[in-house]
Amino acid sequence: MPIADVDLEPVFAAADVTGFLHAVDLETGREIGRRHDEPVVMASVFKVAVLLELFRQGEQGRLDLTEPVLVPVEGRSAGPFGISVMRDPLLMSLRDLAWLMMGISDNAATDVICDAVGIDAVNETLTRLGCKETVLIGACRDIFATMYEDLGGDVDLDAVDLTDPATVDKLRAIDPLQTSRSTPRDITALLAKIWTDQADTPTVCEAVRRILGLQVWPHRLAAGFPADDVRTSGKTGTLPRWRNEAGVVEYADGGRYAVAVFTRSESTSAKNPAADAAIGSAARLAVEALRG
Repeated sequence: MPIADVDLEPVFAAADVTGFLHAVDLETGREIGRRHDEPVVMASVFKVAVLLELFRQGEQGRLDLTEPVLVPVEGRSAGPFGISVMRDPLLMSLRDLAWLMMGISDNAATDVICDAVGIDAVNETLTRLGCKETVLIGACRDIFATMYEDLGGDVDLDAVDLTDPATVDKLRAIDPLQTSRSTPRDITALLAKIWTDQADTPTVCEAVRRILGLQVWPHRLAAGFPADDVRTSGKTGTLPRWRNEAGVVEYADGGRYAVAVFTRSESTSAKNPAADAAIGSAARLAVEALRG
């Protein structure tokens, strides 16, 4: 089906970002795109594929998602939320760790789940589902490892000025050809399969949809759809220069739309509310055009 023409560039230009977007109507297959087949840095959007693989293996009996696992303090990935900032070991089931991974994008929880399922298994599932432009290089700790190497080895990321462009541009983690990557169209294809029970069994897909609906961040995709009768489910992703979100927007009349928005900014500011808002605004314009 041909890509519909909607002028999204003013939204991205106003936020001073390069925007990459794909949106698809899950009922009709009608599409809207902007740089939708270009490679993008996934950042934490990669956790959607990890979540799917976790519930796949649980359904197959390869993992017991309810059994508590030990999460030690040593080796935890950095992160501003959740287990990443906790100071003591804890026991938690893989199923509950999955909510931390998605709901608040907990990097330490993600690493535990990646160890359990195996990154190779995640990539194999993505390939089987037709997401041929999507490649995961590893868990959060593996992405951070490239950052440590690129900054000279034994460094404290918390002490590094990641708002300095000269420092940021050393990082492979912000280059889509050298890190976990995808395209907006690949991501909406994955979400569409999850929402239509084609990614795996209905039980698995429902479990993934439930957790994607529990994300707490309202400032990107959800900001474009403030009405109480419109539901948004999604996953954000953030790295220097990159701010992303991919998810599904569901209307009370039954309309369902998978949307993936990735933005790259020349600014390296840790806070970029204009880029955050552009994600919701561009998604809204795309969905309204599909509905129109």
